[in-house]
Amino acid sequence: MSTDLLWSTRQVRTFVDCRDPGGLIRIGRQVRGWRQADLGARIGCSASTISRLEQHGRQADLALLRHAAREVGVPTNVLAASLGLGVPPATTVAREESRRAEEDPMRRRTLLAATGLTVPAALLSSMQDALASMPDPTGSHLPVDVRLATARQHFDAGHNTRLLQLLPGLLADAQYAARSRHETALASLSATYSLASQILTKIGRYDQSRLAADRATVYAELSGSPLVAAAAARELSIVLRHQNQPAAAQRHILDAVARMEATGLRTDAQASAYAQMLCTTSYTAAVAGDRDQALAMIHEATRAARGLPDEAPTGRLFPLTPAAVDLYAVGVHWALGDAGTALETGRRLHEDQFRTAERKGRMHTDLGRAWWQRGKPEQTAAELLAAARVSPSEVRDRPTIRQIVTDLHSRHPRTPGVRELVAVTRVAV
Repeated sequence: MSTDLLWSTRQVRTFVDCRDPGGLIRIGRQVRGWRQADLGARIGCSASTISRLEQHGRQADLALLRHAAREVGVPTNVLAASLGLGVPPATTVAREESRRAEEDPMRRRTLLAATGLTVPAALLSSMQDALASMPDPTGSHLPVDVRLATARQHFDAGHNTRLLQLLPGLLADAQYAARSRHETALASLSATYSLASQILTKIGRYDQSRLAADRATVYAELSGSPLVAAAAARELSIVLRHQNQPAAAQRHILDAVARMEATGLRTDAQASAYAQMLCTTSYTAAVAGDRDQALAMIHEATRAARGLPDEAPTGRLFPLTPAAVDLYAVGVHWALGDAGTALETGRRLHEDQFRTAERKGRMHTDLGRAWWQRGKPEQTAAELLAAARVSPSEVRDRPTIRQIVTDLHSRHPRTPGVRELVAVTRVAV
């Protein structure tokens, strides 16, 4: 079969209609007779990364996806259509917009994000401006730490829009206060950047999140606080993982683990931070396909968290609890492709074990992902609806969860709860 005929077959059209770019990568690879390891070697990643790319292409780093597609010969217009950019798959010449988007990876990311934009664009623009050129201080009389605590409360409550409204001014005032070079002011500035990175990662703005995490790391080092440094390292590791840099992500988080262990773990706050670092290490390893490392780290995290209280004290930087570690275990098993074990682990969890709306919602979305991986649309919809009821932003603002809702509607539109989910998330149908 000629190349032109290959990309106009019914199978290709099905993958495009289902918004499955990973399936297109797999077709192109198989036609060339390549193993996953062969394609990985050509684009500089592991076979397990190619496997995840083919299974979860919509969640993959766009630069990697484009590189793999180019290597196996997926036409630009076909790939764009599978990503929901509205380019007809039968068109033989890509639209000018798609060509420009491919030439500019940043533009491609922006176009993709815009298709599911739920946070007001003006707020995202304000955050981008603040990261590029810090605005003047607001002149607020409230201490930075008090306002930072309020900002964290917005994150915990799932009030993403309110948080993004506060952050530019808070960053400006924290930056101004840090001119004193006092360790506490530097620690507050680092913590503010870490929070900015955390919310930007959650809503899928990875480039901006990376910038915030880098700055959090710099100011954490200047502050000399091991806990603040651990928080910054964790956020940087997470965003590196989302940018498909698993080796760098693992290096940063393992360094954070070693630093925290070096404190002697004499306090609950240090022990909680240590267990949190292990959880992040485990999940990072799972996403990279390193099963042994992932399982070993989540087992160690469970052991480290045994002495922690079931309800973390208010204001703790790492409010980890034994139940929170179990929730991480759900995500780890899901990332390893073991939905059955993820769901079995999740049977022990219930909303009352989590203090914040954000964590309650995350419990339901993680279980929803596992049910979706298991091929159970009704249970998936039920969990995502439960998440939407306690924290709508966990379903509405997270790109990967919005994609599941889109796929549910596309493949199982009559499943109970799907219409309600579409209304909550406002996905395009």
